Amino acid sequence: MKIIISNQSELPIYAQIREQLKEQILNGQIPEGETLPSIRQLAKEVGVSVITTTRAYSELEAEGFIATMQGKGSVVLPTDNNLLREQYLLRIEEGLSTAIETAKTMGMSKDELTDIFHNLLET
Repeated sequence: MKIIISNQSELPIYAQIREQLKEQILNGQIPEGETLPSIRQLAKEVGVSVITTTRAYSELEAEGFIATMQGKGSVVLPTDNNLLREQYLLRIEEGLSTAIETAKTMGMSKDELTDIFHNLLET
């Protein structure tokens, strides 16, 4: 697990941590069932306050990515849970929206876009 904090980012530090962990969970770099570093350990590794990592973990838990168990730490939840499914659906919708807007910008017809979509599904 690798977390990189950028002072030039518009995102607050806790959000940078949350987004990077979320991305690593979604792309499988951090598999389901894996225990994350403790809040204190991650704070030390990244060089931030415990309050910052606590907020990042709390938000990940609220979004359904992790569960925190007293005395056992924070564990990545299975990808088949409903909250995580909603996150995947949101990513799909955002990607499709971007593709549709790009197609409209270049004057692509609905049929051309549909053909591309169907071709991608076949691969």
